[in-house]
Amino acid sequence: MGKRWQVEKKKEHYYKSAKKEKYRSRASYKLLQINNKFRIIKNGDIVVDLGAAPGGWSQIALEKVGEEGMVIGVDLQGIRPFPGQNFYAIKGDFTTTTIQEEITEEIDGKADVVISDAAPSLSGIKDIDNIRSLELIESVIEIAHKLLEAKGNLIIKVFQGPGYQELIKKLKKDYRVVKTTKPASSRKGSAEMYVIGMGFRGPSRAKKKENKEME
Repeated sequence: MGKRWQVEKKKEHYYKSAKKEKYRSRASYKLLQINNKFRIIKNGDIVVDLGAAPGGWSQIALEKVGEEGMVIGVDLQGIRPFPGQNFYAIKGDFTTTTIQEEITEEIDGKADVVISDAAPSLSGIKDIDNIRSLELIESVIEIAHKLLEAKGNLIIKVFQGPGYQELIKKLKKDYRVVKTTKPASSRKGSAEMYVIGMGFRGPSRAKKKENKEME
């Protein structure tokens, strides 16, 4: 089964295209297609890529932000550098305070876009994997809300299943526009979807109220 999957992978269109165009992974096409459709990443933007290794999404983000923009790639694994001075790799767990502080320092406070194609390590047990996935998604959203400028944008991978609709409802409170999409380069049998939040509203009313009470 493993060998057959590897053979099919090598024959697959986007895998071949990635090799030909020197993209680091076939996943590059997912972000490329999403951005072509929704224009989330623009020239000059500061982008934070959570779960970035091997760098397929960061590579596309760098193309879009140009020389005036910046991309921060964060992952537990090391990420090979890209040409130019506007990419910074952080090796570590982005859910930890230490790494989040390092991200904030590198971007000088705020980001225009947060993107994440991250997925948790799977156990093969459906209920456990669903919980792990939801926890990771919640972490990415929480971090994005700490980092994003007002009117900033978010792209995050989610999986259809328990908690999916609740997640969409929650994001609609935080972003002016919320869209879902499954790019053509996403494998047909995959339950993955991508949620796009456009126009971050800034800190939630609850957070504002909490801050006011603390003053």
